[in-house]
Amino acid sequence: MSLKANNKHHNLVDGSIQKSLIRMTTPMIIGMLMLFTFSLVDTWFISFLGTESLTAISFTFPVTFMVMSLAIGLGIGASAVVAKSLGRSEIDKAKEAATVISYISFLLATIVVGLCWFFMEDVFALMGASEQLMVPIRKYMVVWFPGSILVVCIMSGNSVLRAFGDTKTPSIVMAGAGIINAVLDPFLIFGIGPFPELGIQGAAWATVVAWTCGFGYLAYLLVIKLELVSKTFPSREVMMSSGRDMLRIGIPAAGANMLTPVAAGIMTAIAARFGDSTVAAFGVGARLEPIAILLVLAMSSSLPPLISQNYGAGRVDRIEEAYHLSTRFVMAWQMLVYVLLAAAAPFIAGIFSDDPDVIAGIKLFIWIMPLGYGLQGVIILSNSSLNALHRPLSALYLSFARFFIFYVPLAYVGSLYFGLFGFFGGAVCGNFLMALISWRTFNRAISGEHRLLEKAAETT
Repeated sequence: MSLKANNKHHNLVDGSIQKSLIRMTTPMIIGMLMLFTFSLVDTWFISFLGTESLTAISFTFPVTFMVMSLAIGLGIGASAVVAKSLGRSEIDKAKEAATVISYISFLLATIVVGLCWFFMEDVFALMGASEQLMVPIRKYMVVWFPGSILVVCIMSGNSVLRAFGDTKTPSIVMAGAGIINAVLDPFLIFGIGPFPELGIQGAAWATVVAWTCGFGYLAYLLVIKLELVSKTFPSREVMMSSGRDMLRIGIPAAGANMLTPVAAGIMTAIAARFGDSTVAAFGVGARLEPIAILLVLAMSSSLPPLISQNYGAGRVDRIEEAYHLSTRFVMAWQMLVYVLLAAAAPFIAGIFSDDPDVIAGIKLFIWIMPLGYGLQGVIILSNSSLNALHRPLSALYLSFARFFIFYVPLAYVGSLYFGLFGFFGGAVCGNFLMALISWRTFNRAISGEHRLLEKAAETT
């Protein structure tokens, strides 16, 4: 099955925008649910090992998410370049870009993971991890780091498929890997049956095995079955051309996404001032967050291909409609999610710990932080849309402003004056201010595109 054979089936520049978003987002929800349950399932099983292990896995979250952010950022670049070529009906160029992107993703992942490995202990020490906690942290990360190269390649490959309008296959890959991880976790953590009891390291091995299976299937799909990635190494000219286009978007996008774990690391360090129980509670909350904003994250993957294809085709009106439809919906949806989470907070907290201090921290997190998830949705969709419009620096500037001018500073100030309540409340206030700025920035970008089209029409 070739790329040309499927081009009409995945055309996103015609037809109902609402139906296209539903068709692409629905399978993404299922796939992302399984993807984000990787860390949540790991956290739940590890919680049975005690508060120390739960605290240790909480410290790993910012670092593991940094590598995941690289994967997401490169995937954004891949999706934007391939989808724009498809919107212009440049099929061969789209295939060349998909091939180059695969090689670049592997190379950059290897470099980043190598640096993270080398500075591992220094990074966790800066976050406030004690020498006692470094023992379980080290056991987990020495297995997780090498395997994480595969997840970067998986995310980039999935982005190529999404650029072509296929969100079903990436969801199958992510769901399959999530199921494998969930099944293996108890066997490798607790040593059930013939498996050795590996403790916290068993969770890392379960994840790496799941990624290996997902990578193998995706490689077969892209190279052999769908022929989206060439079996031969691209020429130097193609490598330079496609690589430049992808990196021009992918590197700023990866940088913007990497700000998230950097901010999470600082937030963890602030939480550490309140004690290990607060770090454990914050770690649980941080792993619940992707599940709570699952629809937003799914739309942030399905919306950019639609925007990029229409950008390539010059359909700015459809871009504007898609963005406003998406942001209005996520604001209403996340308010509903908040109500459900707030009601279930005591039950959720009891699932992850029997320590009264940890339970109190988890409940407070759930009662405050999800108030800002709808606003966070506007920020995320604005950034992903700007990347799809090939404006990665605008998205990078917004991400930096969000975390280091609003989110983290307001959370820190709040913690100084109002304790843990102020810590969470300040973060919500930061999201509110940044959502307003993000919404205005995207609308100004769209107005600029309308003016360019008007000038082009006057010239012709």
